[in-house]
Amino acid sequence: MIIKALTKVAIFFLYLLSLLPFWVLYLFADAVFIILFYLTHYRRKVVQQNLLNAFPEKTDKERAQIERKFYSYLADLMAEAIKLISISERDLKKHFTLNNPELLDAFFNAQKSVLGALGHYGNWEMSAQILGFSTTKKKLFIYKPLENVAVDTFIKKMRSRFGSIPVAMKATLRTLVTLKNEPTFTVFVSDQTPVREETQYFTSFLNQPTAVFLGIEKMAKMTNSPVIFCDIRVVKRGYYCCTFVPLITEPRLSAEHEITDTHVQYLEKVIREEPAYWLWSHKRWKFKPEDIHR
Repeated sequence: MIIKALTKVAIFFLYLLSLLPFWVLYLFADAVFIILFYLTHYRRKVVQQNLLNAFPEKTDKERAQIERKFYSYLADLMAEAIKLISISERDLKKHFTLNNPELLDAFFNAQKSVLGALGHYGNWEMSAQILGFSTTKKKLFIYKPLENVAVDTFIKKMRSRFGSIPVAMKATLRTLVTLKNEPTFTVFVSDQTPVREETQYFTSFLNQPTAVFLGIEKMAKMTNSPVIFCDIRVVKRGYYCCTFVPLITEPRLSAEHEITDTHVQYLEKVIREEPAYWLWSHKRWKFKPEDIHR
C-alpha cells in the first residue's frame, strides 16, 4: 500500500513537471546529464563495453565522443518523457513529423494490415503517441508490461492519449485474430531482449550474435501483412521525423528468418549513421548462443 501511494504521488509530481515548457525541462536535462555522466557514472561500464563490442574499428576517442553524446541525449529523453504526460496535440505534431503516412493507405486500400518495426532509437515513446495520427485505422503498439501495476497503467495511458492502443506482447496473437477482418497498423519495438528460456534465434547485430524475438516474422507470415520499418531520425534537440520504409511486402514468400534479419539489419544501418541516439545503457547482450545449449 505504501509503495502504491508513493507511486501515485510521484506520478502527480511528474504531471506537474510536464506542464513546464520544453526549454525549462531541457535546463533540468542539462543538470541530469552532469549527474548521470560525471557524478553517478550511471551504467557507464555497460555503455562503454557495448560501444567497444559494436565499434571495435573506432578509436577510443571516437567511442568516448559517442558515449558523451549518448548520455546528453539520454537526459533529454527523460525530460521529453515527462513532457509527454501532458503534451498537446499541437505541440506533439510540431515536435514529431510523419513524412509519408500515405504509404499505409496504399496497403489499407489493398485490404492489408501492416506490421511496423522500430527500435529503442530516437524518442520511441513520442513515436507511440504520434503514430496515433498515422492513420484512421486502429493502431496497436506492442509492449512488455511492467511489474509495477500502477506505473504500467500510467505508461499505457500516456501512450494511448492520441489513439494508439497498447497491447501486451503475450496478447498480440489473440488481438490480431480478433481484428482479422479489418486493416490495422501494429508496431513492435523490435530490439528487445527475449529471456534465455524463450530464445529461438540469434542474428548478427552490431558486430555480435544477438538474441531476437521472432514475433514480427511469425505474425507477418501468419497474416501475410507487409512489414515496414519506422525510421525515426533526430532533426535537432526535441524535434523528430519518421519515414515508413517498406521491407517485406509478401511475407509468405520470404525465406525463414528473412523478415527478422531484414528489420534488424535496417535498425543497425540507422544506428551506425548516428550512434548516439540508440539506448546503449541497455544490457542487450546478456547471453550468447553457446549459453542456450548448456
